Amino acid sequence: MQVKHSKYKNTGILFELLVRQITTDTLDGKDSPAKDILKKYFVQSELGREYKLYETLLKRTSLTEGKANVVVDTLIESSKTLNRGAIKRQKYNLISEIQKYYDLNGFFNHKLPNYKVYAAFYTLLEILNTPDTTNLDQIISNKVTILEHLTAAKISNDNHRNESIVEFEQADKGVRFLAYKMILESFNTKYDDLHPRQKEILKEFITSVDNKPRLKEFYTAKVVEIKEELAALNTKTKNEATKIKINEIINIIQIPAKTAKITDNDLVDLLQYYDLINELETVNGKN
Repeated sequence: MQVKHSKYKNTGILFELLVRQITTDTLDGKDSPAKDILKKYFVQSELGREYKLYETLLKRTSLTEGKANVVVDTLIESSKTLNRGAIKRQKYNLISEIQKYYDLNGFFNHKLPNYKVYAAFYTLLEILNTPDTTNLDQIISNKVTILEHLTAAKISNDNHRNESIVEFEQADKGVRFLAYKMILESFNTKYDDLHPRQKEILKEFITSVDNKPRLKEFYTAKVVEIKEELAALNTKTKNEATKIKINEIINIIQIPAKTAKITDNDLVDLLQYYDLINELETVNGKN
């Protein structure tokens, strides 16, 4: 019998989507039910202990084949010590609680960079922890997928790592506050002074980090909007030196080429442009 993957039951996917929902809610300026749900179901729980297996797997790459096999075997053995009945009940209650606050179709409608690895690990654990369920072809296929992840070399374009986490880890000071841990702990307090349009930009960069076409479309639209706003504000600016500088900035801001990739630096640029717009609006309001 073949075990089918279910993203609704995949512990790793459930955790990551809850973190993303917390990010979205926080940047919308509202309390996030997902934060309490995450704490309730993943802190000191059997479901939380199973998530640690996913976390351990996803953190490791560039291993030798021998070490990769040891990791897989250790994770499988560890999974057998968990209370499968408790995990099943907690997942059922978790989904029911998510459904109270969010539309499930929208909640699960996200592309995850490591979806294939999540799916392979979930399916492998289900097969090996379900009595009388044996599908050698499926076991081998899933193990190969996991071993490919574990032995993948770390390369500059990060094809085999979670792109959103990589970007946060490598971000400079201008974007480091996007890290999930900071969002979970004190985002509202620390960044309460951000302009609503800046929060909109942060939200889109986080939620679309794995959807490059959408991110580029959003960035392009914002560039056009910023150029138009700066031009309009500059007509009201009385200081000639300032007008010249603003015109130079408008000329510098370019719509990205078709082959261009949107990066963290582009995010910082947008945030700074909106700082400039806010400053000009303040100055012009005083004139």
